Amino acid sequence: MKPLGPIPAGYSALNGELAIGGRTASALAEEAGQTPLFVYSSAMIAQRIADLRSALPERLKINYAIKANSFAPVLDFISPLVDGLDIASGGELAMIQSAGIDTSRVSFAGPGKRDSELEAAIAAGVTLNLESANEARRALAIAERLGRTPALAIRVNPDFELKGSGMKMGGGAKPFGIDADQVPALAREIIAAGCNWRGMHIFTGSQALSAEAVIDMQGKVLALADRIAGEAGTVLPKLNMGGGFGIPYFPGDTPLDIGMVGKALEKRFADLPDTLAEAELFVELGRYLVGEAGVYLTRIVDRKVSHGETYLVTDGGLHHQLAASGNFGTVVRRNYPVAIASRFDAEPEEEANVVGCLCTPLDRLADKAHLPPAEVGDLVAVFCAGAYGASASPSAFLGQGPAVEVLV
Repeated sequence: MKPLGPIPAGYSALNGELAIGGRTASALAEEAGQTPLFVYSSAMIAQRIADLRSALPERLKINYAIKANSFAPVLDFISPLVDGLDIASGGELAMIQSAGIDTSRVSFAGPGKRDSELEAAIAAGVTLNLESANEARRALAIAERLGRTPALAIRVNPDFELKGSGMKMGGGAKPFGIDADQVPALAREIIAAGCNWRGMHIFTGSQALSAEAVIDMQGKVLALADRIAGEAGTVLPKLNMGGGFGIPYFPGDTPLDIGMVGKALEKRFADLPDTLAEAELFVELGRYLVGEAGVYLTRIVDRKVSHGETYLVTDGGLHHQLAASGNFGTVVRRNYPVAIASRFDAEPEEEANVVGCLCTPLDRLADKAHLPPAEVGDLVAVFCAGAYGASASPSAFLGQGPAVEVLV
């Protein structure tokens, strides 16, 4: 038997079923008209942001990285609750514009920006987080052709990383950002060219659950930003300190102590150097804001026994939940939080494997899980599905198509 990850706080049973936003899983599936579906809780998103505001220094602003979940109703809901939004493609810029969000609140990071993406961002007044000297010069040339003053920041590749990070995006050779020792000269160059100087973006990694690691990283980010600004002979109007705040997915994971992080930042913000004294300071968060607020509901279409093992075969799978299947960067597959949504308050009695409908052995949602007895027609819930589920899974695989998404 293999343990399941911890179900996030905030979920409860109603008439024996999992309830999301005060409605049962079966009612949500019936209203959607089909399964599988993603259900996102607006109340949980709002509560997470409120808790962050309470724990972190008042000066610190919050950006939402929309790659975590770009569902249009989620963007509409979260936009007024955060201070800015981060995008990583021209397609995401189009989503922002379709949502009617003020593009002056948006910053654009990511290597390999096409000229058409740079042009669209400059025309919209989006801040470009430059990933190379070549990208900087392309942006300046495009802006001159358009007769616009571009808003430019530099993404820094630091010489350190976020300890314990699930995905490292800084330290050593990386496709992301400009090596720290090269940044001062480029900053002087783009400032001299007359850009709207928007400071720096330093993102070192993601999915950290250790408050000590996050605190260490944030201290190093502030020190590095001060050193670079001093060498460049400038002050920073803005510093995106990155994110890295993780959520518990797997057995043994415990929540990040955000209060501890906030207290450490309060001390640091009380003694900032002159280069950062007037800077807008941001954290950039995606999964931490929306991940635990999402549930993936999929229906059992078959129950079978093979060589003594029970298989619950669902109409969902890795084409919607690539991460939960263990195929999104996980080295050793571990179980996400999974439950029988139709029997949410029932005691576990059997060991079962929950698998998807795809013709590949990779399509597994839970291995040897201890679950209540489930039958054909029951709904399975995969938790922590609010981030990098629908937005990061191959929904076109085998012609399956996307799942329904709803915000409640």
